[in-house]
Amino acid sequence: MRIALWLLFAAAIAGNVYVNNFSGLDGGAYAAALAGVGVVLLASGAGLWRTAPNRSTR
Repeated sequence: MRIALWLLFAAAIAGNVYVNNFSGLDGGAYAAALAGVGVVLLASGAGLWRTAPNRSTR
């Protein structure tokens, strides 16, 4: 499960780089693409955080 979340996280970062530098989108399409990439990035980051192994300091 965590490997899938890491792959999704990496794909979202790559998608963000693509949208910002190479896509050529303008206006609403650009905003929608960034919002979509942002949602995927935040969701995969939250999933990684929730599935992290417990690290107790006891």
